[in-house]
Order: sequence, then structure tokens, then C-alpha cells
Amino acid sequence: MPELDFHFAFPFRAQPFSLMPDPAFLYWTSRHGAAFTVLQYGLFSRAPITVLTGEIGTGKTTLVQHLLREVSPETRIGLLSNAQTGRGELLDWILDAFGVESPAGDDHVRRFNAFRNFVVDTYGEGGRVMLIADEAQNLGSAQLEELRMLTNINSGEGVLLQLLLVGQPELLQLLRRPDLRQFAQRVSVTYHLGHMSETETLEYVRHRLTHVGGSGDEFTEDALHLVHETSGGVPRIVNKLCDLALVYASAAREKRVTRFRLEEVLRDGLQLDLGDPPPETDPVRAAAEVHDLPRSAVR
Repeated sequence: MPELDFHFAFPFRAQPFSLMPDPAFLYWTSRHGAAFTVLQYGLFSRAPITVLTGEIGTGKTTLVQHLLREVSPETRIGLLSNAQTGRGELLDWILDAFGVESPAGDDHVRRFNAFRNFVVDTYGEGGRVMLIADEAQNLGSAQLEELRMLTNINSGEGVLLQLLLVGQPELLQLLRRPDLRQFAQRVSVTYHLGHMSETETLEYVRHRLTHVGGSGDEFTEDALHLVHETSGGVPRIVNKLCDLALVYASAAREKRVTRFRLEEVLRDGLQLDLGDPPPETDPVRAAAEVHDLPRSAVR
């Protein structure tokens, strides 16, 4: 693979700090390891509903992509992204996600029956069905209630349909609403993916550099500390900062990224959109309140 021209000073095989989620770059912080264990438990224990939350850019999508590598071929996966539709339209999107032909007309009952038959037939053939709703905090209470109704397909024989809801912390607040109490009662597993510590941020940067053939020493220690201080340990912001810092260092014909060069990036503020520091919240408490469980049950 040719070296990247815009990083000519650094002989990388690929772009080390792409913003596109890629399981191959996954760095296992203690939080990511715990989150993945929770996702595995939800999948293999056939939990009806699993919820994963985290701030934008903390690695939720990458974790889910990594999880899907472990899914058996018999499992049918449907992905619902950014759904902001009405009741009937949501079911249409779900049918489309699984490649199930939607009956003609606007008959909600016929569409529900089509989906139920698909789930039951898949289960009868030794498979299972999992629906993943990404950015689930954008779903309204009516849509979440519709998803809950879909889980009524499950019976005493087993869990035929599993739901995985992935979203920002607002999702936990949404699930605490009184009108969604029945939905919350069916949530078996919840995990909130927090930010990286300073040590984890430094190791994360080095991991991505060595993954593409770098030495891992392309950033000075002072520069790395500033990366964490500025990003708050959010991987997406770390990637933005480090990518631009490499470009600036390359343009200056430098072989390492220094704190001075990173400060130049911050002064220019090119498309960083760092935003305000994340608010201090207690997502574990919020998750516990969703379940009416002690905090230890939702770590």
C-alpha cells in the first residue's frame, strides 16, 4: 500500500486517525472491555432488550461492529439508524432492514404479521433475529412502545427477537419516563461507555500509530498530555486533533508532533468543533433508575 502523501513525513500504511468507525483499530480500555462483555452477555444470554449509551465519539458504533463479528451466521441482523418516523413508518423501516417485503397498502396489522412470520420462521430454522437501533435517543415514546410491542412476539419457548438500543446519554433519561415504564421493565442489560482516562488516551494514540506501522513515538509526551486535556478523553475528538497535528507537523517537515505544533492546531481551530466539556453526570445511577436496580447490576 502506498504511503499517504499528506503524511509524507510519517511512513504510515494507512490513515491512523480516521473518523470512520473501524473495529480493526479498536483499543480496549477498561471501559470498552466492560462494555463489550455486557454486549456479549446480552447477545448470548438472549436478553430481550440491551441498552448501550455513551457520549458522541466514545466508540459505541465500533464496539457494535466488533460484536457483529461474533454473531453466528444463523442470526439475522437489522440496523435501524436515525429513525425519526411515525408508527407505521417505523415498521416499514424495520421490514426493510431485514429485507422482508412489506405488504402493499397501509394495513399496519398485515405488516406486523409479515414481520412476526419472519421472526417465527427464522427461529424455527434454528436462527434468531436481532434489531439494532442506532442513535436511539432520537426515537419518541410512541416508537419505543412500538418496539416493545414487537417483543411480544417472544414467547415461553424462548426469545425470538432481541433489541439492542445504542444512543447518547439522553436515551437513559427517555427510558425513565413514566409512560415508558413497561419498556424499561424489559431492558435486561444496560451499560454507559465513559470517556478515556489520561493514561488510556495516551495509549490509545500510540495504539493507532503502531497499528498503521508507526513507532508510537510520533507525538511528544507534552503533546499527548495536551491531546487528553483538550479532548477530555473522547476518541472522536482525539482523532480530529491528532490527524490535524500530523498534517501540521508534515507541512513543517517535522518528524514528531510537539506541544507547540498542537497548540498551533488549536489556535487555528480548523473544523475541530470541540464543544463544551461534557457535563458531570452519573449514568450508572440513571441506568439503575431505569431498572429499579442497585448500581452494581448495571455496571
